[in-house]
Amino acid sequence: MSEYAFLSPMPRVIAHRGDSHNYPENTLPAFRSAVEMGIDVVETDIHITKDGVLVIWHDPTLERNTDGKGRVEDHTLEELRRYDAGYTFTKDGGRTYPFRGKGITICTLAEALEACPDQRFNIDLKTKCPQIVDEFIRVIRQHDAVDRVVGASFHLSNLKRLRRLAPDFLTSVTTAEVVPLLLRQKTHTLPKAFKRKIIFQIPRQASFIKVVTPSFVSEMHRRNAVVMVWTINDEQSMRELFAMGVDSVMTDNPALVIKVAGEMGIR
Repeated sequence: MSEYAFLSPMPRVIAHRGDSHNYPENTLPAFRSAVEMGIDVVETDIHITKDGVLVIWHDPTLERNTDGKGRVEDHTLEELRRYDAGYTFTKDGGRTYPFRGKGITICTLAEALEACPDQRFNIDLKTKCPQIVDEFIRVIRQHDAVDRVVGASFHLSNLKRLRRLAPDFLTSVTTAEVVPLLLRQKTHTLPKAFKRKIIFQIPRQASFIKVVTPSFVSEMHRRNAVVMVWTINDEQSMRELFAMGVDSVMTDNPALVIKVAGEMGIR
C-alpha cells in the first residue's frame, strides 16, 4: 500500500459533488453517473450526525437541497433519511423538479464507498470536531479505501489530527497552509523541497489575488506538489488551466471537463 497510490495515474478530471450538473449533488445517483462517465475523482463532503454517523452533504443545513430544515449535526441518521435530497434540484429555473419524490435520500460515507468500490474520492471533512476525524479514519480503514481517498478540510485542526492519527492517509493542504506558501512563492523564498507530499486544492483566483499562475504551477511542480483547481465550469478556463500545466480541474460539469481533457490529449 502506497500513500501516493491515489495519484497514480494522476487525476485530471474531478467531479465536484458528483455529476451535480445532471443529478442532485452529493447523492448516490450523482456519484454513479460520474463513475459511468469515467471521472477520475469524485469530490464530496461529510458531516457527522447527532448519533455519530458520517453522512455525505455539503451545507451545514438542510434547506438548500431538501424539504427539511435545520443543521445536519442536530439530526440523527434516521431523521435525515426522512428528507427528500432531490427536492430542490432543477435545470430549468424552477419550472420542473425531476427528482422530487423519487426516493433520493442523504447517504452515508460507507454507502458511497460501497456503491462505487473502485472510485477515487476527495472527501472534505466539514464538521469541526475530533469525532469526525476518528470516525473518518475508522470508515476508510473498514472499507480498505486508504489508497483511493484524499482527506481535505477547511479546518486545520481536523487535518492535523488526521495526519497525526493516520499518517498513511493522503491529505490536501487547507487555506491556513496555502496562504504562507503562496506568499513565499511570490517572494521567491520557498524551500527547495517540501517535507511531505503537498496537494493544493485551490481557486484560480481569490479576491484580487491570482493564485494559479504559470510560475506558481512550475514552482510547485518543481517541488513535486500537485495542483488541483476548483470550481471551473467554462470550457475556456479549463483549456487555459490545463495548458498552464495544472494537474486536475474540478467542475460541476464533469462531461465537459472529460471532453476537454480528451481533446487536449492529457488523459
